[in-house]
Amino acid sequence: MHKFSLLDLSPIPEGGSAAEALRNTLDLARHAEANGYHRYWLAEHHNMPGIASAATSIVIGHVAAGTKTIRVGAGGIMLPNHAPLVIAEQFGTLATLHPGRIDLGLGRAPGTDGATAHALRRHMEANDNFPQDVVELLSYFDDASEGARISAIPGQGTHVPVWVLGSSLYGAQLAAHLGLPYAFASHFAPAMLEDAIATYRTTFRPSQWLTKPYFMMAAGVCAAETDEEASYLRSSQLLAFARLRTGRPGLLPRPVAEPSAEIPAPVMAQVKQALSCSATGSPETVRRELGALTARYQPDEIMVTGMIHDHAARLKSFEISAQALRDITGASGPA
Repeated sequence: MHKFSLLDLSPIPEGGSAAEALRNTLDLARHAEANGYHRYWLAEHHNMPGIASAATSIVIGHVAAGTKTIRVGAGGIMLPNHAPLVIAEQFGTLATLHPGRIDLGLGRAPGTDGATAHALRRHMEANDNFPQDVVELLSYFDDASEGARISAIPGQGTHVPVWVLGSSLYGAQLAAHLGLPYAFASHFAPAMLEDAIATYRTTFRPSQWLTKPYFMMAAGVCAAETDEEASYLRSSQLLAFARLRTGRPGLLPRPVAEPSAEIPAPVMAQVKQALSCSATGSPETVRRELGALTARYQPDEIMVTGMIHDHAARLKSFEISAQALRDITGASGPA
């Protein structure tokens, strides 16, 4: 593993606003670039009070325009919400404006609840066309073919790198079959991580896009000067995830000293299991825990993410994490 990257959901904190969240996203992206992160990805979620990245391609353009070298992309676009041609035009435009810096990760889930999915897809069929839609989208980024009736302009010939995202074996199988890079959502759904890695690597078929498998795992991170401070800061994410799991999504909560006082024990057990692929603590603790994860799963790349209420503390957390990951990967220091 030689590269490490960052996933951001543009969290809206209690007491804050979407405008503040988007300003923080650009600020964090600039810090990520300075600290040696390879990619900065944003995720599509809808009707989520605490997430400001719903119009993902627009936020990607904002971040790419405000940075210089870091790759910027989607982790991911929920393709069933969109016509492949529209996504090809959006990301083809981004790649034309920012050549060599745009990634497109594709997910199969709606990124929201059933009612919102219906509002997004009301004129689309309910059946699962995800594999066909991925292939169609890939064709729009390819070189122009003679006689093609439909072209993505901009888009055609941009060869935007396309990733398959997943949290089960389905995405692993599809990525392997198509010969595409694969990213696993182990930061919130680690249960099938080992099986997905094995499936992807053993069944991978070389393609025009990739000659050998390329696997990226995601991990949560919350780093601070001490284990105690990091644990306190992480309580915001525990509370947010617990509220989401119990049907009460909201703004990113302020941290609390005793999250177990607000989260019932059975829910806390579910939350801790879902968020178990993570590293929380001091610089030494985070280095050790991230090192253990990368040693166990041997990813080609790791993408870290973390929801912290205070923006300055979040910047510090990713700065500490970058140093830990440089130590693990042997990468050079900040630019």
